[in-house]
Amino acid sequence: MQDTSKQYDAVIDRCKSLFVKKMADYGSAWRILRLPSLTDQIFIKAQRIRSLQQNELRKVDEGEVSEFMAIVNYGIMALIQLERGVVDQPDLTTEEAIELYTQQAAIAKQLMEDKNHDYGEAWRDMRVSSLTDLILQKILRVKTIENNKGTTLVSEGVDANYQDMVNYAVFALIHLNED
Repeated sequence: MQDTSKQYDAVIDRCKSLFVKKMADYGSAWRILRLPSLTDQIFIKAQRIRSLQQNELRKVDEGEVSEFMAIVNYGIMALIQLERGVVDQPDLTTEEAIELYTQQAAIAKQLMEDKNHDYGEAWRDMRVSSLTDLILQKILRVKTIENNKGTTLVSEGVDANYQDMVNYAVFALIHLNED
């Protein structure tokens, strides 16, 4: 599991680097996005990945890696929004956003480590396409919870689903890096 921890950190570092560059370009404009909007952004990225996996013809010169990185970043943004709430105007400095990003990434990593302990790193034997499908399933679960105004009877909340999406996307990026 030591390799997984290092690989996880390397992927998060790449995603965070992109996040920081986007903060330089756009500031924290993403802070105005409501959770369903972030969920829909993740959905769009996951659908595109699935399309790339199923179709040989590509009309846009971006592959799966950039889309999985976007899922990591949108997932972490959603977790920040869950914690901080939505605002009407951008309200975070780059430093504040990086701190929040780092905190949420650490929480997701701890969940990954706990699950890896219990599941024995089963994800290593999974296909990237299966990880994509699991992300889509989690998105559909979140959409249902959102449509039910956050109410669940026996299921985990949206935060756990966003954390799982982040972790599945990290796993996919580790696989893609190994290929």
